[in-house]
Amino acid sequence: MIKSTPSFAILLEGFFTQRLIKQRCVSPHTIKSYRDTFRLLLHFVKEHLKKEPSKLDLSEIDAPLIAKFLQSMEKDRNISARSRNLRLTAIRSFFRYAALEAPANSAQIQRVLAMPSKRFSRPLLCYLTHEEIKAFLAASDLETWKGRRDHALCLVAVHTGLRLSELIAARIKDVILDTGSHIRVVGKGRKERCTPLTKQTTAILKSWMRELLARGDTQVLFPNTHGTELSADAVQYIIAKLAAKAGKTCPSLVSKRVTPHVLRHTAAMELLQAGADISMIALWLGHESIETTQIYLHANFALKEQILAKTSMPQGQQQRYRADDRLLDFLASL
Repeated sequence: MIKSTPSFAILLEGFFTQRLIKQRCVSPHTIKSYRDTFRLLLHFVKEHLKKEPSKLDLSEIDAPLIAKFLQSMEKDRNISARSRNLRLTAIRSFFRYAALEAPANSAQIQRVLAMPSKRFSRPLLCYLTHEEIKAFLAASDLETWKGRRDHALCLVAVHTGLRLSELIAARIKDVILDTGSHIRVVGKGRKERCTPLTKQTTAILKSWMRELLARGDTQVLFPNTHGTELSADAVQYIIAKLAAKAGKTCPSLVSKRVTPHVLRHTAAMELLQAGADISMIALWLGHESIETTQIYLHANFALKEQILAKTSMPQGQQQRYRADDRLLDFLASL
């Protein structure tokens, strides 16, 4: 007896509840990312096919339709190639699950899985210099509760290199301020790690946590005014606001788009310039592979200058400039 192909709705529900949540135990962040991808895809399909998503058949979600969806995302929503590739990754993951549950559609599924990711240019790594870090950290208004929170948040971000999600999820109980001060976080892949704290960061956190406990906030390390977690948008807004304010005293910050990940890059570059081994930086940042950390070697211009100073290159010869013939200049300008 041939098993009938499940509907698209049943497959999609099974993908989230069985594959992602029960079998793979993926993080809530991954669930949200994949959910948003399929919400956008189903809205597009509904407009394109004039059919309710719950009544769709798997065979209708083919490679040409997905290609049109991705093109629409780039054109109408102006997403980057990197974001486009993340959407495609979520769709591929679903179709790998569908390949097991709907083998009769294997030809269609293989065409979707064969869709290539889009290549994109990789700009130079953005990070803050020593002067920019000082101006950025000095931008918080320490006379207000929010200002003291923002200062503690940014100081921890710059000194530890924690990810945005790790900063948001940090709890008071995760901070150890005794001998060997450190903060404990659970990062990507549910990997737990401990990051040491400098004396300055330890002193600031002691004062900040004392203030939290006096207010009755005993859970979240960097809460909003209601005592709950800050949203990702709120943290990005705080950092952008402080960077704009610091730009008034440090002009070089004006041309930089400072984000939570830029502060993470800054922490890594500080460690690299202090002489830390690249493998230790990978361990500090919680990178899965040391290859991910290699980007900081490429971005460290000071290190390249040191290498250049140690090299001995053959000397070139200087020659006085002579202008070309006027007629040749005219022809060259055409």
